[in-house]
Order: sequence, then structure tokens, then C-alpha cells
Amino acid sequence: MNPDLERLRPYPFERLAALIAGVESPPGLHRIDLSIGEPKHAPPAFIAEAAVAHLEGLSVYPNTRGLPELRATIAHWLTRRFDLPEGDIDPERQVLPVNGTREALFSFAQAVIDPTLDPLVLMPNPYYQIYEGAALLAGARPYYLPCGEDNRFIPDFDSVAADTWRRCQLLYICSPNNPTGAVIRQATLQRLIAMTEEYDFIIAADECYSELYFDETAPVGLLQAAAAMGHRDYRRCVVFHSLSKRSSVPGLRSGFVAGDARIIERYFRYRTYHGCAMPPHHQYAAIAAWGNEEHVVANRRSYQEKFAAVLAILNGLLPVSRPDGAFYLWPSVLIEDTEFVRGLLARENLIVLPGRYLSREVNGVDPGVRRLRLALVPPLDECVEAAHRLRRYVDSLIPGCC
Repeated sequence: MNPDLERLRPYPFERLAALIAGVESPPGLHRIDLSIGEPKHAPPAFIAEAAVAHLEGLSVYPNTRGLPELRATIAHWLTRRFDLPEGDIDPERQVLPVNGTREALFSFAQAVIDPTLDPLVLMPNPYYQIYEGAALLAGARPYYLPCGEDNRFIPDFDSVAADTWRRCQLLYICSPNNPTGAVIRQATLQRLIAMTEEYDFIIAADECYSELYFDETAPVGLLQAAAAMGHRDYRRCVVFHSLSKRSSVPGLRSGFVAGDARIIERYFRYRTYHGCAMPPHHQYAAIAAWGNEEHVVANRRSYQEKFAAVLAILNGLLPVSRPDGAFYLWPSVLIEDTEFVRGLLARENLIVLPGRYLSREVNGVDPGVRRLRLALVPPLDECVEAAHRLRRYVDSLIPGCC
């Protein structure tokens, strides 16, 4: 067996299951689960209709590059959404459909890391655990960049030593971030792009929450920042997008990778062996989804309503504020987050995720300790009920403890 498999830590939800095993909840309360970031909004009917209308594709092997129509639709969406110069994104060379961002973010490291050079893979902390597993199984060492409240939950990239950047082969960023919701500003993205030229590493930008935000200013993307600084071949820049959050279709497993044509071509070669082409009927569903913005606006509005309602209930209760994007709250508590989670389930039948399950201790500091991740994915009425239960639980604790 691959010995690096032993370096993989249990996934957060495995740890959560072990933590709450045996906890008995009040029988009169139905369970509400805010632990998993799985969208619960009803998927748009036209997406399913497009898939059903093309089930004849079940009789053929799909092409790894995907349908030309899908790549063209994605290139058009990228250009419009991120204000890229017309014609900059070549659907033939710079776009590759994938089965959701999770599998692509993981497999991408296998394709781009040279394990013979003692490489580092830099990633935010807290973070999406796929980044860590990808680094370990690619033969690299994860290097964690703490995201503290004092820096808007954005890593202080300027504090990273030059020797660390020289060993870096891949930098994962996530904007809006999971779990903090923080958005990286354009100036910071452009500094990172300039650093790729100096230190020769690749940026993998996880932008799967890019369409969930709370005012009229959409988050800036990596390719957008590159184009704005004249970096129009998008060297060393690769973005990952998904329909799961944007269109509430996590079961479709549909997304794409786009950016540097040279990297995309090498990643395509990897994927021809990996055997992970998207089924044709999923591709037609994706064409319909990427080509429609009305449902995205409605989806975003639903999250905005939930955040407004929940934060109004929690006001003055916990140190928490509306994030820049995504659908998570990241409050802090003054007792151990694992203890808080067990107590909340026992008293209110409400499940949330301990922050420490999404982070790592670095130099004696763990940015996830005594924090919680709340995914506001259930319907509005359930989110409101969950907020009332959370308030009741905190009120039941010793005054001032949280």
C-alpha cells in the first residue's frame, strides 16, 4: 500500500461522527444539521430537463476534453463574469470540464508537483481538507498559512519567507473562503501573480463560492486580477469553478478548470489516464446552467435573506459577523468548540462543525480552536429555528462564558 495514505488524517465529518456518537437529543425536537456545506435549495428544473433530454449519451464513452459547446459556454461565462478581454479564453486550450471542483483540486496536485525537489504546497489555515490530502499524496509537504481575524481571515502572504516561496510549487487559495467567507482583494491577487514569476509556482484558485456574495460587488477572480495587470496569457494561474453552490446541484458533480494553456494541456494528459470524463448528459445540463444567470441571482438572494435573519437573532450573542461571501458563519466561543458541539446537540438537536476540524496547529496556534462552522444551507425557516436554538443554548450556559 502507498505509505502516504497513512499520513491522511480522518476527514472532518468522520471526526464529527465520532464526537457526537452516543449523544442523546431531546425527542421532541427534529434534528437540524448545519455541519455540511451541501446546498439544499431546489435545483432549477431546466437543468434536470437538459440532462434527461440527452440520456442517449449513456451509450457512448465521454470525451475527456468535454463537448465543444460546453467549453465555449464556459469560456463565454468566464469572460462575462470576470470582465476578461474578449477572446482571451480559448475554449480549445484553456478550459477543461471536470466532475466538480473536489476531484479536480485533489488530482491537480498529482499532475503538477515534482516530488523529487522537496516541494511545499501552501494553503490557507483553516482550509478545505482536500488541499492537504492532495499535497501529501503528491509527495509534497503542506505548509499552512494561518488566517486570523486580525488580517480579515486572509493569509499574510508578505510574511512568508523567501526560502519558503522558493520551495513552493503550488499555492491553494480559496476566495470566498471555506469556512471564513473572506474574499481576497485584487491587489493581493496581483502580488501573488507577480510572485509566481519570481519563484516559479502555480496558483490553484478555488472559486467555487464566487457567486455567493452579499452586495452588488462580486468577488474578484484570479484570472480577472491577471488580466487587469496585463498578464493575459494567465501563466501559472488556474481557477476551479463548480455548479454545486452556484446552481444548487451538488449531485451533478460538474465544474471546470481554466487558465494557463500549458498547464491545462498537461493536466488534460493526466486526466486521459485518470479516466474521469464527465457523462454527456451531465455536460448538457452544465451547458444549460452556465448559460443562465436568473437562477443564480435568485439563489444568491435566498442566502442573503438567511444571513440577515440569522444574524438578527444572534446579534449580541456571539462574536460573529456577516462574511464577504460563501454560506458559512465562523463564530468564536469561549469554551472548547468540541464541548460546545456536543452540548448543543444534547440540548437543542442542532449539529454544527467544530472549527478545529478544519484547521491545523502551527507554532502553537490553531486558528480553528474555539470556533464553529455553521453552514446556512437548509431552508430559511430551518435556519431561523437553528438560530433560536443556538441562542437558547448559549443563554443556558454560565453567563459570560461564550
